[in-house]
Amino acid sequence: MANTKIRIGLNLEYSRRAEKPFSWAVAQAAKMGYRYIEPMVHWGHELMSLAGYYHTVSMFDDPREAAELCAKHKVRCSAISAHCPVVQPDIGVRYLTQAIRWAYELGAPIINTDEGVKADFTDAETDHILAKYTLTKAAREAERRGILIGIEQHQIYSRTPKGLDRLYRLVRSPAIGINFDTGNAYIAGADPHKWLADVVGRVIHVHAKDISVAHGKAERGKVTGTPVGCACGEGVIDWKEIIRIIRRGSRRKEICLSVECGSPEQAAASLEHLRRLV
Repeated sequence: MANTKIRIGLNLEYSRRAEKPFSWAVAQAAKMGYRYIEPMVHWGHELMSLAGYYHTVSMFDDPREAAELCAKHKVRCSAISAHCPVVQPDIGVRYLTQAIRWAYELGAPIINTDEGVKADFTDAETDHILAKYTLTKAAREAERRGILIGIEQHQIYSRTPKGLDRLYRLVRSPAIGINFDTGNAYIAGADPHKWLADVVGRVIHVHAKDISVAHGKAERGKVTGTPVGCACGEGVIDWKEIIRIIRRGSRRKEICLSVECGSPEQAAASLEHLRRLV
């Protein structure tokens, strides 16, 4: 789809090292000028979050409260980060189905996930059968609610273009798409620009993660992904090219570049850099 609109958002991971709660992360994102955010959800009651030292929000809590907080600060949720081990159905099915229902109540159109950490007693063929089961169950829930599932390259199978393609093709559903992480693609050893161009017709959301030269030298080809990167524009990613590729032919009419960085300062710098290009 040509002429895709680009939105700039912020994954709330930016506030993790600040040791502040969800409400603070939302308010600060809005204060910086972001109009889209990507919250991270968890199961149960996490002590650090309850104490106000962590930004994640529990799916046991009312999603309408989170929606009201977003409305207060005039931000929208581009997606929610709902990463779980898709290759472990005993965890993945219940986690993803709850995340889909939570996202629907919140008003977020997408949940993002990956294959997750594998069990130490399974092989690759078994893992893909298990992942197909999990994603089939999740896709059925998502289709009923008009929610999309973004598979992100982050773990051992999705770290290569071939591996991500296999995961994507496990389930034929309009609910399945790709959440493309530019930084994870680079740190795993691929060319993120070429990879994005090859899959852009399947992309529903983007993690705008830049990787510093020093970070790349230390870890490229040695890890499958990284939690956060540096400020966009201060690393190896060509954001002008990334935007050009997305505008040329992404699957949705709007694609959000959800910045994944490690601090409020990097978040502010990323917004300034991407605004100039968008």
